Amino acid sequence: MVKIFINGESGKMGSSIIKLINDNDFIKVEKIKLADVVIDFSHPNSTLKILQDCIKYKKPFVIGTTGLSKIHFKEIEEASKVIPIFHSANMSKGISNLKESLSNYVSKSSEPMSCIIEEIHHTEKIDTPSGTALELRDHIISIDNKNIESIEITSKRIENVFGIHKVSFVKKDGVTEFKHEALSRDIFARGALDEARYINENEPLPGIYKNP
Repeated sequence: MVKIFINGESGKMGSSIIKLINDNDFIKVEKIKLADVVIDFSHPNSTLKILQDCIKYKKPFVIGTTGLSKIHFKEIEEASKVIPIFHSANMSKGISNLKESLSNYVSKSSEPMSCIIEEIHHTEKIDTPSGTALELRDHIISIDNKNIESIEITSKRIENVFGIHKVSFVKKDGVTEFKHEALSRDIFARGALDEARYINENEPLPGIYKNP
């Protein structure tokens, strides 16, 4: 059984994780020092506070909180010298698959094209554009063979949408689209628990780990 401390358990994502914990081989603990892994879905400032406790007790940290600034990432980078940290703006395995599909397409493209990343989330989401959209942009830039002339991100907020990310590549003779849609928050919660299990079983060295 993996002992989990959840930072932000009163939020919607925290509630989803607790629900899944009850159906899997995890135990929720009330103190960080008792945990095998700490999972964070909260507010960026709360993330930094709990980060210090993770350093103090040498606990691996899984961060799913979005809206982190350069200052937050600098603190996380420093902490990663002491503890293993897994960070992703989107814990869904579907996003990992989306990135893989993008890599295959972009690496094989030789024509000039433009890229449009469209993200749609629920109206309560604070950060715009989404962290996932920014991750997708950075991923595309990292694999581009200098064929992409521009990358545009558009954001929409609609009630009862858990997360839609669509990536379109526009060439002179056509448009190619890739899309991932989350149908519930459980997909993100399950991804976070999968990472917690992986960390607990493999005991990685200090560092920052991300979805491929």
